[in-house]
Amino acid sequence: MKACLSSIASAFLLAAAASSALAADVAPVIDNKSCDPPRYPKAALMNEETGTVSLGFLVATDGKVSESKVEKSSGSKSLDKAALTALSLCKFKPGTKDGKAEQLWTKVDFVWKLE
Repeated sequence: MKACLSSIASAFLLAAAASSALAADVAPVIDNKSCDPPRYPKAALMNEETGTVSLGFLVATDGKVSESKVEKSSGSKSLDKAALTALSLCKFKPGTKDGKAEQLWTKVDFVWKLE
C-alpha cells in the first residue's frame, strides 16, 4: 500500500510541476535566419575595435521588434549602433506568458571579434 501511495504522490507532484512549468514566462527567441548579421563599421574595423554589446528588445506578439535599447555597451558607439540597427530587423519567436503569446522583453548579446 505504501508503494502505491508513493507512486500516486509522485505522479501528482510531476503533474503539478508540469502545470506550473506551463504557466511560466518564456522569453522571445531570435530567429537568426530571418535577418542579416550586423556588418562591421569601417572605422571600427580600421581601429580594430572589438567587444560584446548587450541589447534589449521588446518583441510584439507577431515576432517583430517594437522597441530596442543598448543595455550594456561594447565600448564602441559604432559597434553598438550597428548591432542594434541590424538585429532590430530580425524576427523573433514571440514570448509567452501563461501559455499565451505576449509582448515581452528579451536580451541578446552580440560579440564583435576580428578574425
